Amino acid sequence: MRHGGAITVPIIVVLSAIFYLYYTTVFVFIDDWFGLATSHGILNALAFTAVVAMCLVAYAAAILKDPGKVPDSFVPDVEDSDTPMHEIKRKGGDLRFCQKCSHYKPPRAHHCRVCKRCVLRMDHHCIWINNCVGHENYKLFFVFVTYAVFSCVHALVLLIGSVSNDAQEDWKQIESSSNTSYIISGILLVLLTVALGILLCWHIYLILRNKTTIEYHEGVRAMWLAKKVGNVYQHPYDLSPYENLTLVLGPSIFTWLCPTSKHIGSGLRFKTIYDDLNSASSSR
Repeated sequence: MRHGGAITVPIIVVLSAIFYLYYTTVFVFIDDWFGLATSHGILNALAFTAVVAMCLVAYAAAILKDPGKVPDSFVPDVEDSDTPMHEIKRKGGDLRFCQKCSHYKPPRAHHCRVCKRCVLRMDHHCIWINNCVGHENYKLFFVFVTYAVFSCVHALVLLIGSVSNDAQEDWKQIESSSNTSYIISGILLVLLTVALGILLCWHIYLILRNKTTIEYHEGVRAMWLAKKVGNVYQHPYDLSPYENLTLVLGPSIFTWLCPTSKHIGSGLRFKTIYDDLNSASSSR
């Protein structure tokens, strides 16, 4: 069962906030500060519109894109020399098998209780896109959050600049409807900038370590257990910061903020720190 694509109340809330803040930023803040007929006003309006448009495209793609379905025919090949590592259950040491979906789980796949299915490289289920964030749409989700932060920061700067400009005039002479839009937009922008900024920083950290949110929490436990017996835990998919970036966002820096994900592969196998060791031992 897949929930992605259906319009829900949280999605309507997000779209309403985007369109409201777009309107107030362009037709209130920019118009009050520069005037929409001036060169500065036109440039700011065009730049803000472009970023918001990219934000909406990425948001729609994250909603509509399937996060990654595990093929019904998937069976891990324990004799495959090109796959030096297989994830196993914490108890028993068996290969991971989903009792609810009745199939084996590829590495990094997890069962989503909301979507009622296993998702490849699952990060989390997000109510704001009514979809899981997984292998196929993780970059789209990240790009959406990035452009949302850019939009909020730009709008906040324009709001502050417009207020500073209006402060030189008599505030009481400004229409009450304009005052209300300043107050509502200011509250929304501060809250969204802080919340989305924290979320963006969190996912930048995860990408640099090539982790998902689930793997981060599993890693905390794994580090504690390893330290308990005198070992050191190392995340098997953490190759290097730059290589981790290219694996998630794409090989070219010019496409990192494009809402595309053609580079990601099947999601059934991921490069690990053991691959080079395996290749070196095979060549001897």
